[in-house]
Amino acid sequence: MSVLVFLENWDGRFKKLSFELVSYASKVAEMLGEEVVALSIGQVDASELEKPALYGASKIVSIEDGNLKAVDEQAYTALIAGTANQLGAGVVILSNNNNGKSLAPRLSVRLKAGIASGVSRLPVSVNPFVVYKKVYSGKAFSNVEIKTPVKILTLAQNSFELIENPKPVVIEKSTAQADAQLLKTRVTEVEKQTGKILLTDADIVVSGGRGMRSADNWGPLLEMAELLGAATACSRPVSDEGWRPHGEHTGQTGKIIAPNLYFAIGISGAIQHLAGISSSKYIVAINTDKDAPIFEAAQYGIVGDALKVLPKLVEKLREVKSK
Repeated sequence: MSVLVFLENWDGRFKKLSFELVSYASKVAEMLGEEVVALSIGQVDASELEKPALYGASKIVSIEDGNLKAVDEQAYTALIAGTANQLGAGVVILSNNNNGKSLAPRLSVRLKAGIASGVSRLPVSVNPFVVYKKVYSGKAFSNVEIKTPVKILTLAQNSFELIENPKPVVIEKSTAQADAQLLKTRVTEVEKQTGKILLTDADIVVSGGRGMRSADNWGPLLEMAELLGAATACSRPVSDEGWRPHGEHTGQTGKIIAPNLYFAIGISGAIQHLAGISSSKYIVAINTDKDAPIFEAAQYGIVGDALKVLPKLVEKLREVKSK
């Protein structure tokens, strides 16, 4: 038996998200008295494959199939399920990002496994196997018992700290290959975003809503983000109006993010928006309406006009940066 954790790679490298998964899996394995096996699919350098061992992985299984340069849900599901069966894994852990949300249900069917998505803490107990998770867009919490022999968990991003737990490195090069009949996706071209911090990777996010009033008023917000080394985001009405790109839209129907610090500027805090940002460690809200729902989710708040408050914040940030 083992705890299997699937690690995505970006251009052959693991990100902080991958090491969060291994740290979490390592603690779950301790509770179960099992070992952690990390699975990597795609081309990853040998030096990079060693890194999960720093956070508790006893073995790294690498499947290097040239046909899997991009995530293909059907093919990846088959390879992860095959590895889980071969290892006799009792728990399979993935990220709760877009790929994890797509793969986990498919794995659940293949492995006849119960699933708990978006967990943010270690299991409450392992016998019975009970996990804690947010429900109703973060409005409530639930303890969920998984009764199947195999359990699948998806971990909410930025919900678990990195914990170094070095293990001797054992890298196994698997001969498994993707079934050609399952390969439904063909990537013909990739256009990478340059010059900006990726919203899903950012530790700090500065986001604007309709309280910014028009696209012409975005200058101070963009400068604030630059001074903080932050990514920019927006509410759905803003992207629908064409003030900001749709790729910056956060919320239930946009990107689900979990930065360490989230600035909600001129955002009222509709439940659909809160569903996408409620996992942020700290939320700072600026709004003219003291009864706006965003203040219920925020740790810090300023009741005021964003167009008057923002320039003062930017001025103070410039002073701090110049010292």
